[in-house]
Amino acid sequence: MKFKVLASLFFVAAFVAAAVLVRAQNTGDDAGRIQALELAWNHALEGKDTKALEMLLANTMVSVDIDGSIMTKSEFLASIKAPEYQPSQAVTEQSSVQMYGDAAVVVGVFRVKGTEKGKSYVHRERFVDTWIKINGTWQCVATTAALIPAKAATD
Repeated sequence: MKFKVLASLFFVAAFVAAAVLVRAQNTGDDAGRIQALELAWNHALEGKDTKALEMLLANTMVSVDIDGSIMTKSEFLASIKAPEYQPSQAVTEQSSVQMYGDAAVVVGVFRVKGTEKGKSYVHRERFVDTWIKINGTWQCVATTAALIPAKAATD
């Protein structure tokens, strides 16, 4: 009798452990997908590829820019298309992904170089992107960025 109970408990424990492992693997796979989508976003910015961005961003996406302004998806895409916006490099220096089921939050540091309105710039920004799996497809629903000021020169 004790053997049957112990065997049953062992079987249940093994089943629960396997389920947890599969769940963790799927979460890791999704986190990797989100990282890949973030990279695709950077490449789309560098190439001003609004068609790629169109697929990455949910129709309801909201962007809060470094100056505090808010843009809809269409306004964001229009800002990327603008001839005065000429990014030459877009790089995520560091990021982490936190998974919450069919939602993910990415926090990181982004660096972009380019020219805008004839002036060269290099910006480092702290960003937060929120991704939701919509009908089986990951899309960014919100992004916000804060400018990281250049360190003051020391004497």
